[in-house]
Amino acid sequence: MKFPKVFVPLMSCLLMTGAAVAGAQQATPSKPSTPAPPASASTTDAKSATRTAAATPAGGAPYRVSDGNKVDNATLMGWRTWRALACERCHGAEQEGLVGPPLVESLKKLSKDQFHTTIMNGRPEKGMPPFSASKMVTDNWEGLYAYLKGRSDGKIKPGHVYAMDSKK
Repeated sequence: MKFPKVFVPLMSCLLMTGAAVAGAQQATPSKPSTPAPPASASTTDAKSATRTAAATPAGGAPYRVSDGNKVDNATLMGWRTWRALACERCHGAEQEGLVGPPLVESLKKLSKDQFHTTIMNGRPEKGMPPFSASKMVTDNWEGLYAYLKGRSDGKIKPGHVYAMDSKK
């Protein structure tokens, strides 16, 4: 059976997400329990709070942007995390949504804490795997939030972003 071209990436995303969810479910103990926070949660939270305070400009936005595609280093690392994890497979190259929700709309409503919970725990019932085991995500989730918030606010243009000190 031949499928239209649009179905190939969608099916690929669903298969890959299903495999990630199945792998996460196999690694989970069969007895019901509440997940314990990581041993270094307070250290991680303290580091996150420090990074947030240092990275958040006075205007309150979690990102700094100029010319629509030059961003601060934390936001750049968030964009690189987005690209490395291939989030566009489900959320679209311009975060407009595919099988996953449009993040340019979701980030208008989601708080930073809700975003963190979603990214770390996933939404397996909706096909989104948890990313709490990804060092790249745990190290850069705030930058990822900043990038997506900038896209949602219309301040960061879709496509490639660069460091603020870049000549591009």
